[in-house]
Amino acid sequence: MLLLGTALAAGVGIWYTNHSAYWAPMENVTLQATPVGGAAPEPFGVSDVTAIRSASSPLGFRACFTTTSSPAFMSERFEVLENVAPTVPPSWFDCFDAPAIGEALASGGALAFLGQENIAYGVNRVIAVLPDGRGFAWHELNNCGKKAYDGSPVGDACPDRATFKGDF
Repeated sequence: MLLLGTALAAGVGIWYTNHSAYWAPMENVTLQATPVGGAAPEPFGVSDVTAIRSASSPLGFRACFTTTSSPAFMSERFEVLENVAPTVPPSWFDCFDAPAIGEALASGGALAFLGQENIAYGVNRVIAVLPDGRGFAWHELNNCGKKAYDGSPVGDACPDRATFKGDF
């Protein structure tokens, strides 16, 4: 009975830690997109931003918002991304349905844009917008982050990690 109780308590502790303990709501989140040509990111008109972040990783960022900018307008102005896929947030952050967003991106029902490159070392912010004005943001590893993570040399195209100061 003691062993079963200990296992149950450990399971609940692990679930709580992964599901709630490291996640916190964010306020005053500024969402921007990177113009075609790589100029500095700029605002694109968002409202009703709801965002969370994980205290343990820069990849643990998710946001939901609304925008008046259409995907067509944004695709002419901002850098379009392909082959991106959101990761699943905690279930209590219910505005962010990662499988549905991923499906919309795969089918062309949503477009993804580069929000900000290297918001943290090796991590890009991705913005996805649906035709109805709903939008989503998350963080993904970029090529520098993938190389740093797998231990291969990052090369000269990546920022100097010793002097890097990200925004996140």
